[in-house]
Amino acid sequence: MSLVPRRPLGRTGLHTTLIGFGALEIGRDWGIGDPDARKRPGEQDAGRTLGRVLDLGVNILDTASAYHRSEERIGASVAARRGEYILATKCGEHNREPSTYYDFSHDAIAASITNSLRLLRTDVIDVLQIHFGPDPEKVLDDGGCVRAMKEARERGQVRFLGASIDGPLLDRCIDCGDFDVVQAGYSLLRQDEGDRIAKARDRGMGVLIRSGLGGGWLTSHALHVRPSERPPAVMALLDLCGGDAELLTTLALHFLARHDAISSILVGSKSDRNLAFALSALASRVDEQLLERATNLVRTFP
Repeated sequence: MSLVPRRPLGRTGLHTTLIGFGALEIGRDWGIGDPDARKRPGEQDAGRTLGRVLDLGVNILDTASAYHRSEERIGASVAARRGEYILATKCGEHNREPSTYYDFSHDAIAASITNSLRLLRTDVIDVLQIHFGPDPEKVLDDGGCVRAMKEARERGQVRFLGASIDGPLLDRCIDCGDFDVVQAGYSLLRQDEGDRIAKARDRGMGVLIRSGLGGGWLTSHALHVRPSERPPAVMALLDLCGGDAELLTTLALHFLARHDAISSILVGSKSDRNLAFALSALASRVDEQLLERATNLVRTFP
């Protein structure tokens, strides 16, 4: 049995591990640092990482069509273990490697869902989320995207609906009643969505967190970037931690874990080693006074 803590995913009846796996970097070049650091892993390495993620006890994988080969690699590597994980993917931003494009029309979303099921080698997506683009309000106003998602749910292709969005439109997604899950950007470095995710929890919604480690700035990756290129708040946090990036990551994870609205923190990585560290960091004790200082320090920056 997994020792990774689990929390309810809102009213869905599902329980997610507090640490989840964000599968962006196994399928698409991404991250901070030089081009080599951002390059996605090869096929075999990606497959080993996905298998090891499940071996560690993590039970939620979050992907998207826009993550280039991520859905395909999940299907090829761990479809045989489908009963071990909650599968979340996204629609609206479509793969056109090496780029992506947006199309939220009803027919495009319906085709995208069919394609995701094929690539993921599964009969059902547990959580299908809107991958909003440059005009997110129009997506909701037009209604075709949500209608296609609901139709897929009626056909049994999708279990629960979600939205990946921040800011005022997150309020609209919480209030409209169409969604069971929201995914929001929230971290020690970016604390402004705390009240909104609490509101989502109060409405019975599951809350997934992306960029919980600041897109890599709250990890050792920050040390591989010239100090002059690091955000000022990151420099201040590293200074507070005596330059210890692992301590900073530990503080960042505990900052998130103490918010009881959060169902799962999606940790994105090319390597299972980073996920294993996140699990051990979250299981360790933390200096609460240092965490409070770090939390307040970030709030002094614009």
